[in-house]
Amino acid sequence: MPATDATAVSAADDAVDVLLDAGRPPADILVLTSGEPHPWAQHELSFGEDSYWRQQDEGDDVFYAQATAERVRKRLAVVLAVNGGTDEESAAALPAAMAHATELLVVCGDPERLRTLL
Repeated sequence: MPATDATAVSAADDAVDVLLDAGRPPADILVLTSGEPHPWAQHELSFGEDSYWRQQDEGDDVFYAQATAERVRKRLAVVLAVNGGTDEESAAALPAAMAHATELLVVCGDPERLRTLL
């Protein structure tokens, strides 16, 4: 999905809505960011790391994480918001997102920048 660094998270949220509206269970969806953490991840992290990672372990809902986080588990559908970060961080986010997606990958970002990084 074409998006700027500033709109990539919003585009990712829209992609999640489309997936949910299509009947995909929330537990199937992982949202990754290349730059700043998603606002929902920031909110959940405010309760502590243990609580945050427990949500992933429980697997009941959409999970939000940094693309390069080491503890992230695979999910059927991954939505990657290329929302900034250095070129190296954004370039690393792409293979990380592909490695976590077992069925579907949606990338939200600037197509020209992504072509350059690839």
